[in-house]
Order: sequence, then C-alpha cells, then structure tokens
Amino acid sequence: MKKISILSACYNEEENVVQLSDAIRKIMTEELPQYDYEHIFIDNCSEDNTLSLLRDICSKDKHVKVIENARNFGHIRSPFYGLLQTSGDCSIIMASDFQDPPSLIPTFVKKWEEGNKVVCAVKSSSKENQMMFRIRRMYYNMMKKMSEVESIDSFTGFGLYDKRVIDALRLMDDPYPYFRGLICEIGFKRALVEFEQPKRERGKTHTSFYKLFDVAMLGITANSKFPLRLATIAGFVFSVIAFTGALVYLILKLVYWYNMPMGIAPLVIGVFLFSSVQLFFIGLLGEYIAQILTKVTNRPLVIESERINFDEEKK
Repeated sequence: MKKISILSACYNEEENVVQLSDAIRKIMTEELPQYDYEHIFIDNCSEDNTLSLLRDICSKDKHVKVIENARNFGHIRSPFYGLLQTSGDCSIIMASDFQDPPSLIPTFVKKWEEGNKVVCAVKSSSKENQMMFRIRRMYYNMMKKMSEVESIDSFTGFGLYDKRVIDALRLMDDPYPYFRGLICEIGFKRALVEFEQPKRERGKTHTSFYKLFDVAMLGITANSKFPLRLATIAGFVFSVIAFTGALVYLILKLVYWYNMPMGIAPLVIGVFLFSSVQLFFIGLLGEYIAQILTKVTNRPLVIESERINFDEEKK
C-alpha cells in the first residue's frame, strides 16, 4: 500500500486545524482508501490554542502527527523543514487556512500516478484582494524573465512531490531555501493543476508586507544574477549620461559665457538622482550579502520542541 504524506504548516490557526484535519481524513478514507497516509502539522510556536487542539486530534487519530517548534522560525524555514520530515511515497504541502483547497488532493494523486514527479497547483484566479493578486502576477512575470531557471507562474508551493523529489531537496542543505525556485531547479516531469484560490473564511492572515517582501527578495537573490548585472550596466549608462551632460554644459557655457548663468538646480537634481540610484543598488547588493551570510552561518532550519505520534512508526 502506497503512503501519502500531507504537511500543513500552522501558526495561530486554532479556528482551522480541527476542520482541516477532518477534511483530510474524509478525503483519504472516502476518496482514496487504497492509500495509507499521514497528516503532519508543523506548529511554528503558536500563541493561541492551536497546539492543545492538535494534541487532542493526535490522541484520537494516529494518522495525525505534530512537530512543535521551539520558537517561531519563520514562514520559509518551518514548512520546508516539515516537508523533509515526511515519509510517504509522495508528499503534499498545503496551508492550514483552506486557501489551498484539500479537494484537489485526489487530482494531485491522479496526476502523480500518471507518472508526474511534481504536481504544482497554480492560481488562475483568486477571491483575495485583487490588487495584491495583480501585484503577485506582476512579480511572477518579472521573475520568469529574470530567473536563470524556468519558473512557474502563480505557484506558491501548494502541490504534490514524489519521494525522489523530497530526497533531492534533502541534499540541498539550504538554511533559508526558496522552495518554489528549488522545485524548478531540481527538474523532473511535472504537471500543472489550475485552481481558484478561495477567500479565507476563518481567522486572520499572518502574511505581512515584510513577509511578502522577504519572499520576493529571496526569490530574486536565490535565482538571478540579473540585478547585479543591471547595477553594472546602469552605472555605466549613467556615467556616460553624466559625462555627456557635463561636456554639453561646459561647451554652452564657453559659447554663451555672459548669457548663461551656472545655476544650482542642475547640480541639486543630479546629486539627488545619482544618490537615489546608488542607494537602491547598495540596498540590492546588501540583499545578496545577507543571502551569503545566511548560507555561511548554516544554522539549522528548525529546532524541535516536541514530536507527537511519530514514535508509533518506530515500534
């Protein structure tokens, strides 16, 4: 009997974890009874009642397992670490807020049985804030043009991954991984499943602007050298423009010595322009340096505080 692992990362999701566990159990027992399964929750040190609810679920259902983090290790490290702890013939990663619909699981499994090692769920539309959805689409299009490996539009990580893919991810040893980029870099045959992202019905989202910016910059620095090359090109172009402008201004001053005042406006505008460009690229360079620092320090993805129901496999 093949085994399917389902991973749900959670943080302060007391309004969703019980319903999600019930939904997964129903799908696996009624629609996919020919498969064994495990449903792993990795809790990122929730501050509400999430963990106590998960303990109660685990006491009643041995298919449900929990990893409790010693502290909040962030929205990037925790889900990736949890995925590496799965033991199934394939693994499915999905959010705990039902914005990744559990109803797609049978479709994922069908695509997997057809020979696809990766099944990616891509958002064709969304019931979330339309402005944010469009901004994300713009970012995906930009990444597709900048990335050195093929990227997948509107793919957030929700999908199914064969055991061979998980084994390849374990070899990466990346302390701060850009998961979507790694999936594209690894390769393997993949299928795309389009879906409409539903609106979050219970609880509040914990995705702040900083977290979105963090993921966006990680995607750029992890998969593209284009911004660094752009900085070099821009520096050369602006140098040529500055030199040409200075030369033209000098000639005009020599020709119209008494009729052309020097003026301070061009100088002020030029200083502010070049200063802002320099600050932008210095900040961009800092992002790459921060990425290097993170990899060099090579800290563990997550420190666990407790595991629940994992011991059953060892007996």
